[in-house]
Amino acid sequence: MRIGSVVLVLWLVIGALAAYQRNYFSSEPANCAQISTVLLTVVAGPLNYLGLNPQVDCPSLPQPSP
Repeated sequence: MRIGSVVLVLWLVIGALAAYQRNYFSSEPANCAQISTVLLTVVAGPLNYLGLNPQVDCPSLPQPSP
């Protein structure tokens, strides 16, 4: 159990480093796509260094009728 916890923490730290190197933390995320991209980059972790560039495109929600 300890090894799994250490691996998980290292995975997330590497993911946060990848997001930092892509300047995702330099400005406040303004919409769902930016927030999702930052979170996905952190979770994807070391896969970012293998060429994975996760990006999320949030669908437009329908607007209510007036």
